[in-house]
Amino acid sequence: MLKEEIKKINGLLIRHFGIPYRAKKLPNPTDALIATILSQNTNDKNSYQAYRNLKKKYKSWEELSNVSRKEIESVIRVAGLGKQKSASIKNFLSTLKKKTGKLNFQYIKKMSDEEILNELTSVKGIGVKTASCVLLFSLDRNICPVDTHVHRTLNRIGLLKTKTPDKTFKQIKNHLPDGIAHQFHTNLIMLGRAICKPAKPSCSVCPLLKVCEFKSKNLESTNRIGKDVFMLLDSI
Repeated sequence: MLKEEIKKINGLLIRHFGIPYRAKKLPNPTDALIATILSQNTNDKNSYQAYRNLKKKYKSWEELSNVSRKEIESVIRVAGLGKQKSASIKNFLSTLKKKTGKLNFQYIKKMSDEEILNELTSVKGIGVKTASCVLLFSLDRNICPVDTHVHRTLNRIGLLKTKTPDKTFKQIKNHLPDGIAHQFHTNLIMLGRAICKPAKPSCSVCPLLKVCEFKSKNLESTNRIGKDVFMLLDSI
């Protein structure tokens, strides 16, 4: 039943937003993980700038692993939460180096989705959302990461009744129709950014209006809604 409801919602989102852009060459797992850490609690443009700052300053992640946390913090300042994010990046690189003897993250490609989630979330500073982004955007697994937009929209629609993004992720993880994770995830984010905003959503122009169970709908007419289509992990 849940799988059918997800399929229906996905179809309505595609009808409105179209099939989202996806890079032909997927980022390697290390790139995707570091970029996702940078994206926490900021917009994709700021996190992209922080990612580009790292790429411009350091020739490799190996070089980055040898600099101080404070130096990393100064380079990624534009993304906000520099102390927290620099610590997570430093900790991930140190853990990977200790495990493999070098910064080789390719071994996860042979692991199952569940094994990868467990492997990554065992590293301090890496949560379920970050791990699931690696699965989807780097490894092309049929996994839908859940951020605040995805969590909010799915609960407003009435598809789920969950308290946190991680609980939403667990609820939908095994119910996605094959091959839809990227379009479902991306279009829900665009819906959350442009229409289903935290305060005063633009329900009158929402493609999910007829299937949405949100009781406090805002049906006032609204100006043309723009599309915020820039997605960090499809751009690195």
